[in-house]
Amino acid sequence: MTRTPAASLMVLSWMPFQMMGAFAEFERSMIRERQREGIAAARNQGKRIGAKPKLTSEQVKELVRRVAAGEQKKALAEEFCICRQTLYNLL
Repeated sequence: MTRTPAASLMVLSWMPFQMMGAFAEFERSMIRERQREGIAAARNQGKRIGAKPKLTSEQVKELVRRVAAGEQKKALAEEFCICRQTLYNLL
């Protein structure tokens, strides 16, 4: 099967886009690798990664005590300014 000149031109016109896609994919993988290395270095230095906890350990103990005492979870969540899902996650 022979290729027509027009078909060859079509293939050649897509090659730069394929090369740009390959370079973009390579660059993205390099960014991810550097990001993982940075997170690992921060953890090794003892830094905490992620969002700051909503409640202190004393507040969590108070919350657990009050739930055990039978107080409504919805009211406690509102009082401590957290959502009910956060309350359930803490319990």
